[in-house]
Amino acid sequence: HPPTTVADCRLRRLAHSQEARSLAAAEARRKGMRAVVQRVLSASVEVEGQVVSAIGPGLLVLVGVHEADTSSDADYICRKVLNMRLFTNEKTGKAWDQSVMQRNFEVLLVSQFTLYGILKGNKPDFHVAMPPAKAKPFYASLVEKFQKSYKTDSVKG
Repeated sequence: HPPTTVADCRLRRLAHSQEARSLAAAEARRKGMRAVVQRVLSASVEVEGQVVSAIGPGLLVLVGVHEADTSSDADYICRKVLNMRLFTNEKTGKAWDQSVMQRNFEVLLVSQFTLYGILKGNKPDFHVAMPPAKAKPFYASLVEKFQKSYKTDSVKG
C-alpha cells in the first residue's frame, strides 16, 4: 500500500537509495577484472600533450583490475577480447562475424582503475581496485599476454 505521509515517502526513498548504494558496493567488491571494449577507427593515449601509444582500426580496451585478480582472470579477459566477434565480415557482409585477430586489426589497452570506483555520497572510493604497486606489474603482464596471444606489434599498452 502507498505511504500516507511525506515522512513515509522520504523514509522509503532513503531506504531504496541506501539499498542501491549497498548493491553497488557489493557489486564493486566482486572479484573479476573489468573491461570496457570499444571498436575504433583509431585511438591514442596522450600524456602531457605527447602521444605515448596509438593504433589504427581495432579495439580500445579500458581495463579495471580488482585487488584480488589473478593470472587466470587476465587469461580470461585476453581470450574474450581477442575472440569477440565485433567486426563485419568483409567477404560475406555479415555483421558481428569476425574478431580483431581475424581482421588483423590492432588493440590498445588502457589501465583504468576507475572502473572499480564506488560512489559513496559525493566522494568516489577505489579501495577494491588493485593498488598501484601491484597493478603496474599486473597490467604489464596483461599487455604481454595479449601480445603473445596475438601479435606483439598489434597490441599496444
